Amino acid sequence: MRNDSNRLRWLIATLGVTQIIGWGTMFYAYGVLMGPMQTALHTSKPVVVGAYSVALLVSGCLSTFAGAIIDRFGGRILMGAGSVLAAALLALLSHVDSVAELYLVWAGIGIAMSATLYQPAFAVITQIFGAEYRRAITLLTLFGGFASTIFWPLTQFLLGHYGWCDTWLIYAIANLVLCVPVHALLPVFGKRSSVATTAVSANQITLAMVLREPRFYLATGAITLNALVFSAMSLHLISILQTRGVSPGHAAAIGAMVGPMQVLGRILETTIGKKATSRQVALIAIWLLPLSLALLLAPSEWLFIYGVFAAMYGIGNGVMTIVRGTLPAELYGRETYGAISGAMATPVLIAIAAGPFVASLVYSLTGGYAGTILALIGIALLGAVLFIYVSTHSSQAINLQDLQKVEP
Repeated sequence: MRNDSNRLRWLIATLGVTQIIGWGTMFYAYGVLMGPMQTALHTSKPVVVGAYSVALLVSGCLSTFAGAIIDRFGGRILMGAGSVLAAALLALLSHVDSVAELYLVWAGIGIAMSATLYQPAFAVITQIFGAEYRRAITLLTLFGGFASTIFWPLTQFLLGHYGWCDTWLIYAIANLVLCVPVHALLPVFGKRSSVATTAVSANQITLAMVLREPRFYLATGAITLNALVFSAMSLHLISILQTRGVSPGHAAAIGAMVGPMQVLGRILETTIGKKATSRQVALIAIWLLPLSLALLLAPSEWLFIYGVFAAMYGIGNGVMTIVRGTLPAELYGRETYGAISGAMATPVLIAIAAGPFVASLVYSLTGGYAGTILALIGIALLGAVLFIYVSTHSSQAINLQDLQKVEP
């Protein structure tokens, strides 16, 4: 038993390292490298940002399929192949010399994202850890929370010393050497016997059942709206702060608080919130977003209030990352977690891709960031209100009998 416990701890630690590398190389590094790539390709910033958005869209569209594969076979095949693909495409990214090639490579990286980042990792953990899945997911997100802290300065260092081409090659090697072996050692879930399969199919909640259940759409809608606003703010936060009259130095400091506050939120979830259900935790976290955004309307001299904003905003985001991983299992069980969580993640990932563009569109329509803040508060409030229904009408996990009532 003790050996099993140690093995599971090592699984979290090693899988956590792959999440740091995966998020760092395929998500955060491009924020530093897209500038020199824009110059090298003689194109515009919207064009290079668009390539990255394509990757997120592809990842979102494939999340249900990826989850279904893990439900059926476990994570070894999918995550192993995904990390090999990530290594190959990051190497190719170092040799792109046209916009068309840039978009093709990032579309491929979107496939690798769908196979290696949080969503498939959560599905693997839910299979392996059983009833302890929630704590395991929280611990994994603690690792992932350090990806930006490590890879933003690391990418800047590598860019300064080796250039953007060699930086992508280094990151390709990191995925090949560090991620592939870990994913290749994940457990394989073989085919069940025909008797076991019949028993399971008669008693498990299926994706088809869930897709006929209205609470699924309310929960997904709430989380999607929440993710849309967080994504929009990730690109526009510093500009919003400066437009409000906050100095560039103070704006950078406020922005820098968000990452540590996300980690703090995840620590609070696994300590203070460990006895609460995911729905109860989410109900608090999802309301932190509109409340925090309202603080951005404070006068620029009230720096303490802006610090409170960063704390509430970061904690809420950190906790909602966990909620996106744990809520599907709490509502619908763990048997088909991969497919159900993937279906829930599809609009969320699309919203994350669209968020910065939506904020830019609202900025243009309202003539400034004041109107943008109010619009984002309204979107976040709608998401929080939707989740009230999910929380108050789901005091217990939704069971098979509930879903059979909505079968045609």
